[in-house]
Amino acid sequence: MIDVVEILEHWYSGRAKLLVAQSLGVDRKTVRKYVAPAEGAGFVPGGPPVTTEQWVALAQEWFPELLVPELRSAGFAECNELHDRIKAGLATNTLSTVHQRLRDEAGLRVSESTLRRYADVALADEMLLSKVTIRKDDPPPGEEGQVDYGKLGLVFDPDTGRRRVLWAFVLVLSFCRHMFVRPTFRMDQAEWVAAHVAAAEFFGGLPRRLVPDNLKTGVIKPDLYDPKINRAYDEFAHHYGVLIDPARAGKPKDKPRVERPMPYVRDSYFAGRDFAGLADARARALVWCVEVAGARACRAIEGAKPMVLFEAVEAEHLVVLPVRPFELAVWSTGKVHPDCHVKVGPTLYSVPWRHIGAEVHARLGARTVAIYRRDELIKTHARKEKGRQTDYNDYPPEKIAFMQKTPAWCRSRSAQIGPACVAVIDTLLAPNVLYRLRAAQGILGLADKHGIDRLEGACGRALAAGDPSYKTIKGVLRAGTETDPPAAEHTGVDTPAFLRGQAGLFEEVAS
Repeated sequence: MIDVVEILEHWYSGRAKLLVAQSLGVDRKTVRKYVAPAEGAGFVPGGPPVTTEQWVALAQEWFPELLVPELRSAGFAECNELHDRIKAGLATNTLSTVHQRLRDEAGLRVSESTLRRYADVALADEMLLSKVTIRKDDPPPGEEGQVDYGKLGLVFDPDTGRRRVLWAFVLVLSFCRHMFVRPTFRMDQAEWVAAHVAAAEFFGGLPRRLVPDNLKTGVIKPDLYDPKINRAYDEFAHHYGVLIDPARAGKPKDKPRVERPMPYVRDSYFAGRDFAGLADARARALVWCVEVAGARACRAIEGAKPMVLFEAVEAEHLVVLPVRPFELAVWSTGKVHPDCHVKVGPTLYSVPWRHIGAEVHARLGARTVAIYRRDELIKTHARKEKGRQTDYNDYPPEKIAFMQKTPAWCRSRSAQIGPACVAVIDTLLAPNVLYRLRAAQGILGLADKHGIDRLEGACGRALAAGDPSYKTIKGVLRAGTETDPPAAEHTGVDTPAFLRGQAGLFEEVAS
């Protein structure tokens, strides 16, 4: 650029182009090339004075490729042909996506790095605008805490006998930078809330506003204006009286006070150390938070120690912990199956049959399981670790009669009717309980239609005849012969008992 300005100044002073070329050691064609834009702009030798700075600005405008040599390359020339599409794409997408689309749709042949260099030069303002950040002032004490997970590395887990990935739950108080670290192998809903509870106990309180990431364990649906918080996390917030204010999805700079210390946590607490297990890792993390991280000179707070600033200023501004301890619960969603059960964790729980096919929400507490449909409680069970938890009252009565009227129920009911009925039921249930259970249930059901006294009499007639079956007892009741005296004993050929009465006998003969 300096050589071009020198050519322009020599020419503008009135020297001929040939003399300029000879004195500066360049070709005459080169002099004509760089003087041509000045002549086209109306400059003539000996005109009004022009400073060196003015010539530099004009030369940059006329010959931008001299300022950025890459503009003379074939790759930049190809990018320049698609300049408008590149600019429009960068307004809505990342440069990687823009490169992929132009490669597939417009036949762009340059590499992604070449496109990036072109954008840095030709679209400097647009590229810089995306990098601009606004530093917010630190919130007042007790106002904000930022939350996130960070990967520490692999450790040996003695419980499973293998190496597993260890993660760190980190909560940083934004005012004093005091932090709480809890190592974990799991990042599920229960662990997420349990870590918050442990942080509250560590600090002796909580800030009024928590800024977490958009993990599914905390935020079901990210949204700039109305994020949907996980129900277990929401219960935690209501219990402790704090506000959950998630960061924007894909915007880690919304919570820099917890993002920036992650490499420090990984290096100072974890790297180069061995742990005996998860309990040991957590115990040592608490000590590290107080004695190392809490005692460091933190540049963000002008060299003060986070622990000292916390105890002197912020501790008294935190939300006081409630008297009643928080009951950790896990929420899940399931569908009621035709067998009137819904799966909650590894266990099946029954719900009233009218909710078959419906989507329900289950709250799994330490001792109980509560099942809701559209925020209405429809069933509560005692918690069971696995298997089935069934309340037979949840089934339609006509569908569950067999299961409810057990052998014990049959014997108890027969005792209310009479000794003959007891003898009949005992006879039926003696050989094979389940095989003859329906017959016993059917005989006892006859009391509802014919009455207890008549059924007792019919059982007596059946026993006397040696045929205590459901069919015989029902026939006696239908014929009304339960009060007839028993038939006289006789010898001869044995014939089946016929206990339906004279009318019934002749009725069958007539037919």
